[in-house]
Amino acid sequence: MSGGPAPARFSLNQETLRQWSMPELVAGCVAAGVAAVGLWRDPVREFGLRETAKLVAGAGLRVSSLCRGGFFTAADPVGRAGALEDNRRAVEEAAELGADTLVLVSGGLPDGDRDLVGARRRIVDVLDGLAPWAAAHGVRLGIEPLHPMFASDRCVVSTLGQALDIAERFPAQQVGVVADAYHLWWDERLPADLHRAGADGRIVSVQVADWVTPLPAGALTGRGQLGDGCIDLRAFRELADAAGYRGPVEVEIFHPGLWARDGAEVLREVIDRYRAHVA
Repeated sequence: MSGGPAPARFSLNQETLRQWSMPELVAGCVAAGVAAVGLWRDPVREFGLRETAKLVAGAGLRVSSLCRGGFFTAADPVGRAGALEDNRRAVEEAAELGADTLVLVSGGLPDGDRDLVGARRRIVDVLDGLAPWAAAHGVRLGIEPLHPMFASDRCVVSTLGQALDIAERFPAQQVGVVADAYHLWWDERLPADLHRAGADGRIVSVQVADWVTPLPAGALTGRGQLGDGCIDLRAFRELADAAGYRGPVEVEIFHPGLWARDGAEVLREVIDRYRAHVA
């Protein structure tokens, strides 16, 4: 490795190296001196929840977060009840893995619906039943705002301020927010909102990826390698630190170009880029 082991706060989100199986992920992180990983529910289920928990713990890795819960915005009560049940399972999975944070992507507008305010209100309705359940399992819920281009189909919560407006209805030890540079870099209110979040101890996770243009046809997989885009990633991390955040910083990049390459090579590059642009 060109720069030695990964910095202490570095965490590798599993999707950055989607091409790796769970055993490959754990072995690769250990070899690279990575101390923490952010896991996703589907590959955890594929390998087995208990098997994953045993593998990760046996390697001495911390699970910095589990992605993802959420999708609370169904207009019908049956849909919201189903979301609550699925998210309760997600909380149980996070607890089994030793992850103290479950990342929530709140959900977009239901088909034919144009009521953003109503959709955000339904998020609160589901959280009323989920937040105490999560607290009882030792898991904090992290509401992640996504860039406004995802508001229609993926997440009606687009700014950190909107996420805080929801989170602050609940105790800080139950519901916080996720600050992802890719989704928030553009917002002029970001410094003030990070300060607001930090003052109440609500920043539960910080994630980084870069913004590169033009976006691909599938915008979801358009996140850039650290340093390839226009985000001042170190300034973003420093804002979170100034707000009181001291936890892991997850690198979460969805990019087919990275997935097509050798995983160990990509991880070395990601760590070097993190050291150059984030740490």
